[in-house]
Amino acid sequence: MIPLMKKPQLSRLLSCSARSNRPTGARLQGGGLWGLVFALAILFALGGLSVLGLYAVQLDDIVRSKFEGKRWALPARVYARPLELYQGRALSSDALVAELKRLKYLVVTEVDRPGTYRRDGDRVRVNTQGFRFWDGVERSALLEIAFADGQVASITTLDEGPKIALVRFEPALIASIYPTHNEDRVLLLRAQLPDLLVKTLLAVEDRKFYQHPGIDPKGILRAAYKNLMAGRTVEGASTLTQQLVKNFYLNQQRTLERKINEALMAMLLELRYTKDDILTAYANEVYMGQDGSRGIHGFGLASRFYFDRPLSELTVADTALLIAVLKGPTEYNPRRNPERALERRNLVIDIMAHHQVIARTEAEQAKAAPLGLREGGARPSGDYPAFVQLVRRQLQRDYREEDLRSEGLKIFTTLDPPVQIAAERAIHDRLPMLEKQRGFRDGTLESAAVVTSVAQGEVLALVGSRDSAFEGFNRALDAVRSIGSAVKPAIYLAALERPEEYSLVTSIPDRSVSLRIGTDVWEPKNYDRRVHGDVPLYRALAKSYNLAAVNLGLELGVEEIAQTLRRLGAMRQINAVPAILLGSVSLAPIELAQVYQTIAAGGFRTPLRAIREILDSSGRPLTRYPLAVEPVVRGDAAFMTQWAMRQVVEQGTATWLKQRLPEDLSVAGKTGTTNDLRDSWFAGFSGDKVAVVWVGRDNNQPTGLTGSSGALRVWGDLMASIDNQPLSDIPPDGVIMAQACGGVTVPVNEEFAAVAACRRPSGSASNETVADADISENSANDEAQPPPERRKPASNRDGRGARNLFLSDFYGD
Repeated sequence: MIPLMKKPQLSRLLSCSARSNRPTGARLQGGGLWGLVFALAILFALGGLSVLGLYAVQLDDIVRSKFEGKRWALPARVYARPLELYQGRALSSDALVAELKRLKYLVVTEVDRPGTYRRDGDRVRVNTQGFRFWDGVERSALLEIAFADGQVASITTLDEGPKIALVRFEPALIASIYPTHNEDRVLLLRAQLPDLLVKTLLAVEDRKFYQHPGIDPKGILRAAYKNLMAGRTVEGASTLTQQLVKNFYLNQQRTLERKINEALMAMLLELRYTKDDILTAYANEVYMGQDGSRGIHGFGLASRFYFDRPLSELTVADTALLIAVLKGPTEYNPRRNPERALERRNLVIDIMAHHQVIARTEAEQAKAAPLGLREGGARPSGDYPAFVQLVRRQLQRDYREEDLRSEGLKIFTTLDPPVQIAAERAIHDRLPMLEKQRGFRDGTLESAAVVTSVAQGEVLALVGSRDSAFEGFNRALDAVRSIGSAVKPAIYLAALERPEEYSLVTSIPDRSVSLRIGTDVWEPKNYDRRVHGDVPLYRALAKSYNLAAVNLGLELGVEEIAQTLRRLGAMRQINAVPAILLGSVSLAPIELAQVYQTIAAGGFRTPLRAIREILDSSGRPLTRYPLAVEPVVRGDAAFMTQWAMRQVVEQGTATWLKQRLPEDLSVAGKTGTTNDLRDSWFAGFSGDKVAVVWVGRDNNQPTGLTGSSGALRVWGDLMASIDNQPLSDIPPDGVIMAQACGGVTVPVNEEFAAVAACRRPSGSASNETVADADISENSANDEAQPPPERRKPASNRDGRGARNLFLSDFYGD
């Protein structure tokens, strides 16, 4: 049953019904237009949202691909060898202090933090800095090191750590191989960001960092109002996330499109990653200044660059200065604009106190502190371009150039900074003296030097120019010059490898030679233009008689001499012609060092190496460069050759060394001089180091210097200024010391000791023997005996055929 309506209700209903039946053409036309507009607006809104969604998906892909991939191209760091200390090591307290200064340790009264030391006479108290090596982490330790009689007497651990028998200091940074855009940074983890730094950063730059979703709407409105009222930009509203997006993904253009992208990507970044992830990325990305062409990025590197200290050791004032620089690394550069930087730093300190990051008393103390800048931070400890070139050549075998510039490799090399500095100084100080003696203008002469370790074949120092910082032509690696008489030890070594025929006192004929080679006649001469008759083998080498070397080489066979040079390590093509007997073999100093290295090591060839280990950016070991040793010549022959080369110093062409070197330092070596006195060489070794020095002119004009008057002087200065062990007098197995022909005591092969009896090869001229008055050991009356039939060299001596894994990587073709 339908209830009856009241009259007023019915009237309203009828009234409405009547109005609805009226003509409504115009009204319907207007309502339809607005409905269409509304529908189109909805469509456009949906379309816009779809486009925005698709655009956001694209931006999200960009955000994720870079943030989760390889974020930064990291430079490779190249380190010198670490200093290792142990009880009994030969080292003075002065040498340790010099090393600590190279590592930029601070001299303090209280040694209470890593990277500091104090010296009390022959005792040094030091707080070492920890370092991650290829074989583990070396912890920081508080130590007292005592010295006595030129060596480490004791090492005492003063902290609660375990007793340390071997101390390994962190290696000095000697070079960095930067990315092509020249950005540099030291990556840090979130746990490595000090709380003081984080709290200060947020107090100054983004107080609501842990609350906002990437953008701060209130901050935007507040900044807009202040800027409007001031009529200029006085406050920014970018969050740390937005700043990271701008630096990491976008550019610095001030456009509406860039600001929209920045806001969208900031929100996407916050959706995808944690606040700590974003904060850590910001701390590693932020631009903090410029060092020449190198951009300083991140707090880790900035701490080193400005204060030469790790981030964990910064004071309140230091931390405030880093945050102050953030506002404008150019405007607030503390080195160029110290007053402006100080004012900004103190403002940051006030903000720290206002937000209770530090106490007010701490703030006042920090504001009273100076800027505290230190020069040289985050830079290599020295310029070693020649050595770094050698490292890069060895690396190019295993790594692409792109990898070296972007993968953050840690390259541990063999460079010994004290030896390198000594080599540089020897060249720098001696060449002007030589130029003055010869009447040359300053800068006429050039030089190169290589120093290696005997036992490991490690390149300890390498100088490619008299200007050690010169990055161009590297004479140590690329100056391929004739080596002159420096080739002669190889000739005498080849003879001594035939103990049944030759000993150190075997008479070698020093007489005229005339050979027809094609249409030419080769008639070599001695340097003094004399002939010296029959000469004991060792004296022929000591006096560097050309004719004796040529006669012996022809007797042995020129091809065998060439093969001996190859076995010793000369990898270049050597033409087996008679002229090689007087040094028409062209080698670079590094290659001659390899030859002498093998002799010094007793006949064991160790390819010279400049790299020990390589780690990736995570500290994992990569390619190893292990020690490789191969016996290539007889040990007895190598020892006897060493003994003969010691006579070069005792009574031959290098006697000047006796007045330059310590009396108890026995060394061996050989001078080298080329035609017209164009090249001056000296190559030699002590018990633990091999050194090669070349002096000449880049235009290959005469220098007026022999090996004795030129390179020998540089070599002596160098060896006199570094630690050396003397040569051992103990012969190897199968060699005995015996009194031989002429009453001289020499090492001889025990099995063929009779060969050391006096004799003269057939055909020698007695009148030539009488002509040399100072050959006292030679007996001209002994009956000549024909030498036994020459044995053929072993087939594996020519160094050819299958690829030899013992070849050094930096040799030429």
